[in-house]
Amino acid sequence: MRNLAYPLQFTFKITTIANDFKATDAHGNTIAYVREKIFRLKDNVDVYSDETKSQRLFNISANQWIDWSTSYKMTTDDGQSLGRIGRKGWRSIWKATYEIFDENDLKEFHVNEDNGWIKVGDAVLSEIPILGILTGYVFNPSYTVYDNHGTKVAQIKKQKSFWGRRFTVDQFTNMNPAQEERVALGLMMMILLERRRG
Repeated sequence: MRNLAYPLQFTFKITTIANDFKATDAHGNTIAYVREKIFRLKDNVDVYSDETKSQRLFNISANQWIDWSTSYKMTTDDGQSLGRIGRKGWRSIWKATYEIFDENDLKEFHVNEDNGWIKVGDAVLSEIPILGILTGYVFNPSYTVYDNHGTKVAQIKKQKSFWGRRFTVDQFTNMNPAQEERVALGLMMMILLERRRG
């Protein structure tokens, strides 16, 4: 999953119980199929090369039971560490905040939700009968990835859709292949968590 052609598209399946989505590049080629294992006490996500799930490329697993400050380790299929992503506990109540660490556990990037009010508006409107089904067209959060110097590196944004099932990832600055892979995997895990929050 290196030398990716941006923008990437994450499209969630709505016909399965599991939280699955397909990631495609700018040319429509499948770069990954992400499947969250259900009925687990700890979050566990497998990333495959495509929808056949015949070749697992990566695994992302929680270091503890579901908690505000859970960290998610990213590894290759053979167990080699690529880094981890962790949510910034109480800071994420208003605006989601995550940190991405490299394989040596050094902080490399942070991800910030761009507008916390979108989440509030979504929660309020979704409680109103009939109007609640329109939230996917009205409230579309975005999350920006920054490096340690505060430079924008990438952004993931929900696209308008009835089921809130499509997300687009744009890249703003070049990264080395390992960083690009880490950011892509980190955003995959993050969007699973944020979509679950609503």
